[in-house]
Parts: sequence; C-alpha cells; structure tokens
Amino acid sequence: MKNRMSVSELSAGLGYPSSATVQGLRLWKAFTRLSPSQRSEVLALIEDLATDGPTPRSGGMNGRPVGR
Repeated sequence: MKNRMSVSELSAGLGYPSSATVQGLRLWKAFTRLSPSQRSEVLALIEDLATDGPTPRSGGMNGRPVGR
C-alpha cells in the first residue's frame, strides 16, 4: 500500500528548498545528461578553477572554437 502525501503536506513538514538547492538539482540533472568524456572535461575545469584559477585554453572546453 502506498502512502501518498500531498505537496502541501510535504512542504509543511519539510519546508521549501532554497533557490541554491533547486539550482544545484538543475545542474546535477544537466551534468548527468552529459557523455562521460564531457563530464570529465567539466570536472577538470571545476578542479582548475578551484585550485589555480582558469588556465588558458585554445577555444571551447574541448578545444574546438567557441560558437561552432
């Protein structure tokens, strides 16, 4: 038997998620739709930004010119 709660009951008990939480879930959903190689590129870019700042790159994230 399934116990179904309405959205209002759930929100009353848990509260509403912050906009940061909602944005994080949107980013996670987009990230999971990337191919494994694209995920690796995104993670490498984030690691670069977190440690040393941006490194010069020729073109887009995967080396191709931006906008093509």
